[in-house]
Amino acid sequence: MAETATLSSKFQISIPKAIRAAQHWEAGLTFAFIPKGTGVLLVPVPKREALKGLARGASATDCRDRSDRF
Repeated sequence: MAETATLSSKFQISIPKAIRAAQHWEAGLTFAFIPKGTGVLLVPVPKREALKGLARGASATDCRDRSDRF
């Protein structure tokens, strides 16, 4: 899917309709901009309700920290 958009004089970009439809993005969705090399990743920020139960069953005692990584 090769769609393009132009940065306006107000530094705004409209996401092409084909992309919005394919990703099921609606108006009001919040995005995070993540620098990646010479580009940027555009990632939708999940709503709090969508994160409920994400860590269910995770053990707080068996976690790794930076000191045990290679």
